[in-house]
Amino acid sequence: MIVVGGGAVGENVADRTSQGGLSTVIVENDLVGGECSYWACMPSKVLLRSGAALAAARRVPGAAERLMTPAAGAGTAVVDVSAVLKRRDAIASNWSDEGQVRWLDSAGISLERGHGRLTGKREVTVTAADGAVTVLTARHAVVLSTGSAALLPDIPGLNDVSPWTSREATSVQVVPPSLAIIGGGTVATEMATAFVSLGAKVTMIARSSILGAQEPFAGSLVASALEESGATVLLETATTRAHRTASGEVELTLHDGRTVTAAEVLVAVGRVAVTNDLGVETVGLTPGEWLNVDDTLLVQGDSPMLSGSWLYATGDVNKRALLTHQGKYQARGAGDAIVARSAGAVVDDGPWGAHVATADHAAVPQVTFTDPEVASVGLTAAGAVKAGYRVRILDHDLAALGGASTLADGYTGKARMIVDLDREVIIGATFVGQDVAELLHSATIAIVGEVSIGRLWHAVPSYPTLSEVWLRLLEQYGRPGIELP
Repeated sequence: MIVVGGGAVGENVADRTSQGGLSTVIVENDLVGGECSYWACMPSKVLLRSGAALAAARRVPGAAERLMTPAAGAGTAVVDVSAVLKRRDAIASNWSDEGQVRWLDSAGISLERGHGRLTGKREVTVTAADGAVTVLTARHAVVLSTGSAALLPDIPGLNDVSPWTSREATSVQVVPPSLAIIGGGTVATEMATAFVSLGAKVTMIARSSILGAQEPFAGSLVASALEESGATVLLETATTRAHRTASGEVELTLHDGRTVTAAEVLVAVGRVAVTNDLGVETVGLTPGEWLNVDDTLLVQGDSPMLSGSWLYATGDVNKRALLTHQGKYQARGAGDAIVARSAGAVVDDGPWGAHVATADHAAVPQVTFTDPEVASVGLTAAGAVKAGYRVRILDHDLAALGGASTLADGYTGKARMIVDLDREVIIGATFVGQDVAELLHSATIAIVGEVSIGRLWHAVPSYPTLSEVWLRLLEQYGRPGIELP
């Protein structure tokens, strides 16, 4: 079988099918390991970590007094920039995929370097950098794991100012004195947080709110923290024009006539499917569009070319959940389905079948590594009501926890739990605060496992930790099964 795209998702598909006994080849035109390893998940978290660690230390008397660097002001680096970038370079393997290629070899997975395009049923034509052409034909399956790319909005003059995307931001070698960020989502808020700590004067320009897909309090807390750190946050603001000034700076014109000037501009307003030059028209699909798949990750379409259960799409390219961990989850399901079908087995398509990916329908965990962190899984309150659930919404101030008081003076944070009253199970949870990311998996297990509220009373949280929030939320809900006479 053939995997087009050698990022984290494609690697996981290939690993699964190789372990299942299928001869597997990855086609990759860039670095094996993909976006996550070199330009997204890993380097971005390194850029964020030093500032977060320093900010956490400043909140603890005894540690704060030992810090040698002054408190940050707008445009003042709070970290050792060269040390942060050096560590980032190491985590990104200095943008060399030698280690990843060695892993492919050890796993028995072949690598074909070049640009792959579908040219027929189970057929991929690869054009190498030197123009050499190789035609690969799969006996069983082709998997498209080509991911997504940054969306550049149609703003007059934007293309002419050479805007940054997440790639340029996470691989930066010289931190600019100022950075304008168009967007208010995860990439925008994380990079705003990182570049403030690196000493850039940051201006965020969001068309609506910050982190609009999350609970409203999450965006409010993150926006407040960014402003306290020295960033300027402009909400409900559209960018209408961009150009480079005579001095080389980028000037952005806003919808109300105001202007924002910065050394560079980062665009983080969304993603587009990498299907434009993939040959999907060969099988009756539309270039540039996301690929529709079923729960075994089989591509759906009316073309006779798609008959025979052979074309799959995993990761960002199917738009089910644009997150590396969800893509890897899909990869495992697709790989197992391909192996099963290659042996003539019937794939279990039940909700908990081994060969399906269903968690990305309603139980997607996600962490935004701002300061404070935002960790969420399942539905928001608005999403639950819109979906027709009869719900109870429970909120708790994390600062009231004993565990929070030991972490920091002046801890700020909030937790929300959403309960489906008809089944008495959790369908959504959001945590905002320092170090809340590690709370998320317990919530994910509760939601995916449909653990009843009554059963959760017997999952006792350790004291003093942030996990105590589970007890406090359950106390708000009320112990089930007790009726007063």
